[in-house]
Amino acid sequence: MNNNLEQLYIVYPVGKVVRAAGKVTIIIREQFRPALRQLDKFTHVLVLWWADQHDNASSRSQLQCNPPYAASHLTGIFACRAEYRPNPIAVTTCRLEAVDEEKGVLQITDIDAYDGTPVLDLKAYFPVCDRVRKAEIPNWLHDWPEWIPEEGLGLE
Repeated sequence: MNNNLEQLYIVYPVGKVVRAAGKVTIIIREQFRPALRQLDKFTHVLVLWWADQHDNASSRSQLQCNPPYAASHLTGIFACRAEYRPNPIAVTTCRLEAVDEEKGVLQITDIDAYDGTPVLDLKAYFPVCDRVRKAEIPNWLHDWPEWIPEEGLGLE
């Protein structure tokens, strides 16, 4: 087993985020469309995406920030969901509205990613694995809702 922490990894985007006409979709590259089989049976999907607009030396070296949702609190990057981080990998749980396996189109409620953002992977949402009982967050996030509203995040 290789324990070299300096090892490089090759990551291929499987698709991209598309924002058009008030809708948000993910377009999957043709060679990955067979991987969509049975995804339409799920209500939600975890979308791992590359924050490509922050794939630069400045963003990758930022290890602390004042998040926009808690500007008075300095946090480490690993204690927030900021897109600037050593590896600009982001994850969003999205409601699946429709899946067209043949065309490779997923219609989702919303995602906190820009139009054209590369999608690295999709993982079906399994409540038994992805939901945590009695999860706790810092007091300075006390005004956050318990759940994302059904209509989405409204980031359009």
